[in-house]
Amino acid sequence: MRLLVLGGTEFVGRAVVEAALGRGWEVTVFHRGSRRPPAGVRSLHGDRTAPDGLTALADGTEWDAVVDTWSSAPRAVQATARLLRGRAGRYTYVSSRSVYDWPLPAGYTEEAVLVTGAAAGAETTEYAQDKRGGELAAVESFGADGSVLVRAGLILGPYENVGRLPWWLTRIARGGPVLAPGPRGLPLQFVDARDLAEWILGAVEQGLSGPYNLVSPPGHTTMGELLEACRRSTGSDAELRWTGADAVLAAGIEPWTQLPVWVPPDSELHDGVHGADVSRAVATGLRCRPVGVTVADTWEWLRGLDGAVPVRAGIGVDPDVEARVLGVPLGGRD
Repeated sequence: MRLLVLGGTEFVGRAVVEAALGRGWEVTVFHRGSRRPPAGVRSLHGDRTAPDGLTALADGTEWDAVVDTWSSAPRAVQATARLLRGRAGRYTYVSSRSVYDWPLPAGYTEEAVLVTGAAAGAETTEYAQDKRGGELAAVESFGADGSVLVRAGLILGPYENVGRLPWWLTRIARGGPVLAPGPRGLPLQFVDARDLAEWILGAVEQGLSGPYNLVSPPGHTTMGELLEACRRSTGSDAELRWTGADAVLAAGIEPWTQLPVWVPPDSELHDGVHGADVSRAVATGLRCRPVGVTVADTWEWLRGLDGAVPVRAGIGVDPDVEARVLGVPLGGRD
């Protein structure tokens, strides 16, 4: 297989590249050049936001499939898909479940209502419309039968560049009382980037098309299992103090961002984030590794970093707020 990955040096794109190389595929990576791609690929440089930024892709080379992880202005997807039309067998666009019109009922499928206001050639608007616009751009050039729309949910694993799991790992590694948002048995859905990558490559091999919710089955793990796995992997003596949702919300703590991954139980947000029907993806080969493996491998990756832990601004609860909720001195133990 000859695969073109648009991106390929960070998180999901990198996972796809490494998985394809592991299968013996011939991989080309098109990227800005700010990060080094995995060894063994053909590397092309270009900036999709710049005039003539796609020049490196205009030499007539053909590929069996393209994987695109773009998350900004849909016009970049449109321009790339149009350029590659007739030169690639299949266009896989890594989209998001944000393309659905929220709130969503638990158990929603790929047939759920989609957001409005999206366009294939649009400039950057909102994330949901950008991702839906990217889907429209892929279908515009490759048709419904030649495009795969990967509606990913929460993605974790090594190379994560958002910082949700890295924040939990570093916080628990620090030890002491930890604000653990309950309930302990809260069901979670996520997909390891490597499992996402393997499914994408399998979809290429099977000639799949259309939209797929791509995340683990509901209840693949729980909040308790996730945080206990963080404690085991780091070897920390941290004390997980399970705290009810009412107390967390009363403290003004934002679900999902300030306490990453967590959203209140029995809420529309939980139904949308952790309640998708993924039977279509499972039936076509999705396999999800245990949460303990994802956590342990992410911790191993973090320990090998030379620089700062990659956590975006706004991720994680302020230590003062955490201490106040738990009733302990800042940075101390009771």
